[in-house]
Amino acid sequence: MASLEVRGLVAGYGPVRALRDVSLEVPDGAVVAVLGGNGAGKSTLLRAISRTLGFHRGAVTGGSVHLDGRPVHRLSAARMVAAGVVQVPEGRQVFARMTVADNLRAGALGAPGGRREAAEALARVHVLFPVLAERARQRAGLLSGGEQQMLALGRALMARPRVLLLDEPSLGLAPLMAARIAEAVQEINEAGTSVLLVEQNAALALRLASTAYVLEVGEVALSGTADSLAASDEVRRRYLGVVDETAAEDAGRAEAAHPVLRRWSA
Repeated sequence: MASLEVRGLVAGYGPVRALRDVSLEVPDGAVVAVLGGNGAGKSTLLRAISRTLGFHRGAVTGGSVHLDGRPVHRLSAARMVAAGVVQVPEGRQVFARMTVADNLRAGALGAPGGRREAAEALARVHVLFPVLAERARQRAGLLSGGEQQMLALGRALMARPRVLLLDEPSLGLAPLMAARIAEAVQEINEAGTSVLLVEQNAALALRLASTAYVLEVGEVALSGTADSLAASDEVRRRYLGVVDETAAEDAGRAEAAHPVLRRWSA
């Protein structure tokens, strides 16, 4: 049975429909990626699942979300966290004026368990991100962008999620830091947390994921194993920046045969 099942989800903002009959599954222990361009509905999808769409003046108007076969689409956002579904929003949204330690403590609010479980979660976060232990008393707003992303991930892990919803974790990060965040996501998954990953960096997402979905204008346009989508000419051209070699060769031959084309392309 899939850990998380989304069926026929419809959502939007006032008269604007952002999701149209979206269905997907996140099996236990898997990383599932959602790809798509700006405006495809990726962030709306995560907000709809986590029940935070209302905070953005949006609403879910159809469909269902199940966790281990239990319907959870009518729970509040706080109860979704308690159920084990936790979102890390886009943009490294940390509490800038609070210390790193207080940010992490805030992540444990509403999570099941007591002080012992919170202490165990904190220890795991510090193993995963040692810099957060080193800078526990520093204000979060003074951290680098990469460190703030680590803090956002660590804060979510304090709730001990079963399913982690990640919205663009590599956005705006230097390549080396983006690679470090990707390693952290892999480690989080290997420790037993399922991950639904929204990511514009398709190459990174497909390396991490076992399954992927491509959203276009609020609908699932493609889905399959990460390997099959990475090999798809359409995905390679639109999301991986890979040029269609056959078309390039044809264009090259045409240019060689027609000097006028060479003159205009110079």
